[in-house]
Amino acid sequence: MSQPPHAGFPVSRRFALSGMAALMAGSALPVLLPGQARAGDDDIIRSHGYSFFGDLKYPADYPHFDYVNPDAPKGGEISLFAPGTFDSMNPYARKGRAGRLSWMVYESLLGRSLASGEPLPGDRYNEGYGLLAESLEYDRGKTWVIFHMRPEARFADGTPVTAQDVVFSHNLFLDQGLRSYAEAVRRRVIGAEALDDHTVRFEFAEGISRRSLIDQVGGTPVFPRAWYEETEARLDEPRLAAAPGSGPYQVGRVEVNRNIVYERNPDYWGWHLPINKGRHNFDRIRIEYFADDNAAFEAFKAGIYTFRPEGNSKTWATGYDFPAMRAGHVVRAELPDGLPPTPSGFVFNLGREKLQDKRVRKAIALGFNFEWTNASLQFGLFKQRHSFVQDTPLEARGLPEGEELALLQSLGDLVPEAMLGEPAVMAHTSDPDRLNDRRNLRRAMQLLDEAGWSVGGDGKRRNAAGELLTLELPISSSGSATMSAVVESFVSNLQLMGIEAKFDKIDAAQYTARERDRDYDIIFDSYVAFLEAGTGLHQRYGSQEAAFSLFNPAGLASPLVDALIDKALESTTLEEQNVALMALDRALRHEFFMIPTWYLDRSWVAYWDIYERPDPLPPFATGVLDFWWYDKEKAAALKAAGAL
Repeated sequence: MSQPPHAGFPVSRRFALSGMAALMAGSALPVLLPGQARAGDDDIIRSHGYSFFGDLKYPADYPHFDYVNPDAPKGGEISLFAPGTFDSMNPYARKGRAGRLSWMVYESLLGRSLASGEPLPGDRYNEGYGLLAESLEYDRGKTWVIFHMRPEARFADGTPVTAQDVVFSHNLFLDQGLRSYAEAVRRRVIGAEALDDHTVRFEFAEGISRRSLIDQVGGTPVFPRAWYEETEARLDEPRLAAAPGSGPYQVGRVEVNRNIVYERNPDYWGWHLPINKGRHNFDRIRIEYFADDNAAFEAFKAGIYTFRPEGNSKTWATGYDFPAMRAGHVVRAELPDGLPPTPSGFVFNLGREKLQDKRVRKAIALGFNFEWTNASLQFGLFKQRHSFVQDTPLEARGLPEGEELALLQSLGDLVPEAMLGEPAVMAHTSDPDRLNDRRNLRRAMQLLDEAGWSVGGDGKRRNAAGELLTLELPISSSGSATMSAVVESFVSNLQLMGIEAKFDKIDAAQYTARERDRDYDIIFDSYVAFLEAGTGLHQRYGSQEAAFSLFNPAGLASPLVDALIDKALESTTLEEQNVALMALDRALRHEFFMIPTWYLDRSWVAYWDIYERPDPLPPFATGVLDFWWYDKEKAAALKAAGAL
């Protein structure tokens, strides 16, 4: 099932960004890896790339990333679907619903995937290489960084990309961007200055972690200052006009609520860069909009769009038996995925007083029967998720011991005794043969009694003040029928407990508004997994912006979680970092702000047989819009057969 998108600054969908960098090309300075310095200049590091820990895989003269096909042909079209509607081509607006991929026309100083926003390269996790910048230099203490920009960089209208544009974009996010993002950055980045047209310096606050500072400023999208000044457009307001970007794709055609076409710019300034070799191969990327998932799937079967990431288990199990599939015109594949699964599930709004008692939350959780749901509604295709870093070495298991135990003990009273003396919290088990597992329901009702929500003569639960225990769970009407069935079965078990529970199926725009306003008791949503420390962890799990952060849908505010994030950020070795992140996973599960649901350790995709891809894929990217390509001969064969 597809996960709900987050509005605002594009972050990695599956983990906290903390490692991208810039590329040195044509500089007379010696090229040095992070941690190295020139003789006589021990305090300054100059580099073609950046990694917080260790060396870079790719040297300064690398020809291309190892996993791409540098000779991949250019041309053709790939088309995908999006559910619901859109009313804006500004992905950073605080209101409205932005068109899918509308951020991809903009580039940053440091390289990232235009389609997903994830760091590059896809075969390394904690390092990166540049794009608008040709080199960077910073002091060993990372109190400042200077980026040396490529003078050949241009926006799509032909105007140069300058350091003044970089500073303007940085300040625009601070003044008009999402509040949680702006406040987090403002505390860390205390100065941004254009030293000349192609040199920009950022200064960082003292007394804070050095993590995600260079990455943060280098990963900010760069907008054309002149366009914003001429049009008087605002970053926080929806609009259909898109500012020209410097990326390889630009907006070609927009039909509101119908489709969007992004066109590859033949005059793109950066085709010669090694970071772009073998990438951005399609002439066009087309997004088709449909009211719901059923309509979208029927359109895929008819060839109206050609690539479908499948999120519906019923469709995957039973839907792919149609003429084009039987004729071999459509490929169905399970692609490897080396990232931890997205921590998705039913998220509690901790701002609701009735949900601040963990006993109530645990009782509600017992109403979700994963085993029955998986067997009866999802064809047994999923696994039960327990951890925020499931199936990675960072996953907390059993009792804390060794260095993790020592770290937790060092935090004193912040750590509950239960965390020290009990195994890491695991999702409960249920009877796969009965939706209403009687054992779990009895335990849930006992917890509700203990929390002061007793059952009255009408079978409804009330507190001492006579208030009903009500729960409202909104879902988007553009979602799949399977998702509706999952929620309905969950709600039916809550009703058996005496809870006045209901789910509201609402249109996509209203759903987005309620999600942003945190207008729900429970919502099916997601957080981010993490494989390394980054200050984005505070934005997503921390207390400071918990009251309003769009990336923290529960409103989690835990001093223990804050302390463990700080410990991870303060670590000086990879081993110290990993101990702190394992303890963080244990603490997040102990806080119990989400009912974990299901996950896959691979990606389901289906596509008309007109595309090719590298084999093997890199561990951290499937790269469909990044480094796959169009096969003209296969496409001609399908057209000749009348299939497309």
